[in-house]
Amino acid sequence: MIRIYNTLTQRKEEFQPIEPGKVRMYVCGMTVYDYCHLGHARVLVSFDVITRYLRHCGYDVHYVRNITDIDDKILRRADENGEVFTDLTDRMIEAMHEDEARLGVLSPTEEPRATAYIDEIIAMIHKLVASGHAYAADNGDVYFAVDSFDEYGKLSKKKLEDLVAGARIDVREAKRSPADFALWKAASEGEVSWSSPWGEGRPGWHIECSAMSTCCLGDTFDIHGGGPDLLFPHHENEIAQSECATGQEFARTWMHAGAIRVNKEKMSKSLGNFFTIREILESYPAEVVRYFLVSSHYRSQVDYSEENLAEAGRSLTKLYLALRGVMPSKAGVVPETEHDRGFMEVMNDDFNTAGAISVLHAVANDINQQRREGREDEAKQSAAVLVRLGSILGLLQQDPEAFLQADAGGELSAEDIDRLIQARADARKNRDFAEADRIRDELADKGIILDDSREGTTWRRA
Repeated sequence: MIRIYNTLTQRKEEFQPIEPGKVRMYVCGMTVYDYCHLGHARVLVSFDVITRYLRHCGYDVHYVRNITDIDDKILRRADENGEVFTDLTDRMIEAMHEDEARLGVLSPTEEPRATAYIDEIIAMIHKLVASGHAYAADNGDVYFAVDSFDEYGKLSKKKLEDLVAGARIDVREAKRSPADFALWKAASEGEVSWSSPWGEGRPGWHIECSAMSTCCLGDTFDIHGGGPDLLFPHHENEIAQSECATGQEFARTWMHAGAIRVNKEKMSKSLGNFFTIREILESYPAEVVRYFLVSSHYRSQVDYSEENLAEAGRSLTKLYLALRGVMPSKAGVVPETEHDRGFMEVMNDDFNTAGAISVLHAVANDINQQRREGREDEAKQSAAVLVRLGSILGLLQQDPEAFLQADAGGELSAEDIDRLIQARADARKNRDFAEADRIRDELADKGIILDDSREGTTWRRA
């Protein structure tokens, strides 16, 4: 039985989907005005692993991750660039898909864009206005009346009176209470807009997700997820407007990925420690970055640093070294092992990927021991287990040689290295050990590590 920490109840609960055998999950995606950053990578990879594991357990997962392609930030950036906003969003969506693919993130079942759901957004706002949960202001905006929803704050545990106390209303706004939030924003002349019963305008951010999620998954669905910064006010506001519009519970389980810190400080452009996914992938292999993210529990805070990335690289290399030269058994499906059961046990405990990584290393240790003892058939079966369990985390699907010898921008090609290894072998054969050591040291200085065995010499990049 899978147990999931539910942010709403603040405890782990046994997961029981609304419809047996099927999981409907919605995760808030990107606002596409810039390249995806490391925090986005955390959310993308976390829910990718969750989806992979649920499917491994036999669930039919309908995974929806939206795209916010209309927003004040998008319009400002497009104006700064002197381009049509759709050109900006199309370019950023393409870049996002490239980043996802490199990190091994599978595509969601559906990826709705806000601009394709304007009619549904307007219909939901109209229902809220008609039921007295929202109101049209004199300036053309439409606001949700927070005090009309008695359970406001149940996700974030914030009290409405605390939110209102001391708060001020911006002079550009016409809402009745500081806690009220915009469902529809009136457009100024020349701005991007759509026609509505309240005049030309565009949707507020919060209502977009409510409309898209309920249209794709129904009024009530199993899991709603996102980054830690979305818990309040975005997810709180989603609950309020959705439950007032439908009269139904919005989402059964709420999941939030942990925050990213950089060298123990909050990631921020103002601090100069803000990294996009593609910037990081210029320096580190994509699977190393994924391993780094997966090696911590999805709810935990992750500290990004050069040292921690390097350690992730070393740990992943150990797993690939265990697979090197061992072709996984293809003689039918390898039966379930103690390691499979251990893996399932930790993953069933709120998707504990840190524990799952420990299981992978235990399997790798078995492979190394079996090979040392000449038990090659057992080593092949263990290798099959390692690849099988790794796939659930989106890891260890490369050929070991491809990973270990991947070109990291070094000055030596594979052909250069093979030639030097042969020269070293010739030197050793001629008992010119000084020359052999010189070649080894030369390769080591250039980031190439040699591994000698009875089968010969292999190499890998450091």
